[in-house]
Amino acid sequence: MLNILKDENGQGMVEYGLILGLIALAAVGAIVLLGPSISKMFSDAKAKLDNPAGT
Repeated sequence: MLNILKDENGQGMVEYGLILGLIALAAVGAIVLLGPSISKMFSDAKAKLDNPAGT
């Protein structure tokens, strides 16, 4: 029973999984927070390309 408790073979994979989860959570948060401003930037750029000045 003590051998099972001392076994650390899966510890590295769990740590990588937690790190990956935190990175994914941060990415989703950044997309949610920055999404509207990025969308506005692309909309403004599209409007300028559709209606260039001087034509």
